[in-house]
Amino acid sequence: MTDRAPKVTIVLNTTSGSADTPRRRIEEAFARANAGAEIVEVTGPGIRAAAERAPRGNALVAAGGDGTVSAVGSAAADAGRPFGVVPLGTLNHFARDAGLPAEIDEAAKVIAAGRTRPLDTGAVNGRRFLNNFSLGFYVQLVREREIQQRRGRRKWAAFAGGLAHAWVRYRTMTVRLEVDGVALVRRTPFVFIGNGEYEAEGLDVGKRRSMTGGRLSIYVAPECGRFDLLALSLRALAGRLTPDVKLEAFTASSVSIETASARVTAALDGELVVLQPPLTCVSQPGVLQTLLPDA
Repeated sequence: MTDRAPKVTIVLNTTSGSADTPRRRIEEAFARANAGAEIVEVTGPGIRAAAERAPRGNALVAAGGDGTVSAVGSAAADAGRPFGVVPLGTLNHFARDAGLPAEIDEAAKVIAAGRTRPLDTGAVNGRRFLNNFSLGFYVQLVREREIQQRRGRRKWAAFAGGLAHAWVRYRTMTVRLEVDGVALVRRTPFVFIGNGEYEAEGLDVGKRRSMTGGRLSIYVAPECGRFDLLALSLRALAGRLTPDVKLEAFTASSVSIETASARVTAALDGELVVLQPPLTCVSQPGVLQTLLPDA
C-alpha cells in the first residue's frame, strides 16, 4: 500500500447516469481536498484514449458509471498508474463493491489521500474487465437496449423495451466449459463470469465479498423457458434470488469456453464486443492499484 498524494487526471464522462453533475462541483470538491486535478471531459466514445493521453505519472480517475470505470481502470492497470473513482453512474457496481464512497466530496478525499491497494481484474482473450463478462441472453438485452436508446428512450425505458425484445428473441446455446481444468458441457440461456467472489444469496446477492483473491465467479443458468427466464431476470435485478433459482455456480482462477459459432458477441462490462472462441478467461491478481479508503 502507498500513502502519497498523487497528481490527478480526471476523465469525466458527460453522458453518465448523473451527467447533470457540473464540472465545477467536481473541481470544488478536489480543491477542498487539496488535490490538484486536471479534468478531461469526454462525451461517450474516446474515454480510454483520453485516459491514455494523461500526463505520465498522474493518477487516473474515472468520473462516470461502470463503463467509464472499466475503460479508465483498464488504462490505469496497463500503465501501472494509481486508479480512483468518482461514482456518477446509475448502479456504480465497482465503486460499491470496492467500498468507495458515493459522495463526490468523500471520493475526492479518498483520492487526495493517495492510499492504494491492489485489486484484481479479469481478462478474456486479452481484453480486461473490472466487473463482468457474459454470453447469451444478457448480450441480446444490451443490444436491444442500445437500439432503444438510439431511438431516444431514456435509460430505464430503454432497459424495459430491451428486455421485452430480448425475451421475444430468447434462445439457448450449447457451451463447453473448462473450469480450472474440469470439462463441462451445458445447454444454457447465459453464462456470467465476474471479477471476484460474488454473493449468490441473501441480502447481499450480486455484491462482491472480495476483489483480491485471484478468483472468478462463474454462473451458468439452467435451460429454461421464456417465462422462467423472465422471472429469473427480474428477481436478479431486484436482488431477490432464492435457493429455488438453480444457477450453477463455480469459482476458479481460469475458465475456457467453446461454442458452436466461430465468432460470438459478448458483453464486457456492458460493452458489446465480438470475440473468437475458444474464450480464455483468467483472473489477473493485484494489477489495479486502486485509491481506496483506509481498511
